[in-house]
Amino acid sequence: MNPKTREIGGTGSNMSETLHKGRVFSVERRTITEPGDVTVVRDVVVHPGAVVILPIIDDQRLAILHHYRRSVGEELIELPAGTRETGEEPIETAARELEEETGYKCGSIEPFVDFYTTPGFCNEYIHTFVARDLSDGQRLDGTERIRVEIVTWDEVRDAIDANRIRDAKTIAVLGAYLLRNNR
Repeated sequence: MNPKTREIGGTGSNMSETLHKGRVFSVERRTITEPGDVTVVRDVVVHPGAVVILPIIDDQRLAILHHYRRSVGEELIELPAGTRETGEEPIETAARELEEETGYKCGSIEPFVDFYTTPGFCNEYIHTFVARDLSDGQRLDGTERIRVEIVTWDEVRDAIDANRIRDAKTIAVLGAYLLRNNR
């Protein structure tokens, strides 16, 4: 079974009741029979999945966003990201979100690391991509307040160290990239 598409739950019988159906996600109360015939009831946020894009300008620089997030009431430093549309492949979502949020189109885009965001209560699975060979053309969604900034890898490391980057998906992707590339 593909972990990117499977439902949260054990190997036994599962039942669910939809408690909330929103525009982006729903909340289900699931009765799950786990291995060892243990039955538990859990409320699970059911999410269609998302993407995060690491836009690399050149060997020394990358693009980051200053994105006002209404849920926390402040501007966060983030990598471009977005929710997958129904039937859309993750790489298609990544190319679309990169252009919508940064204005860049990419000449190449490669899968990077994938992960669950908060598996204790949510099944959101994030696919990440590294985008290179960027060219301009921004078209922001009218509801988003985003500012693009070009920064160096040293500035990114300093921002993480100083706790100025506090978005978990951004820290995870930047950290994995820095680690894999001995930066």
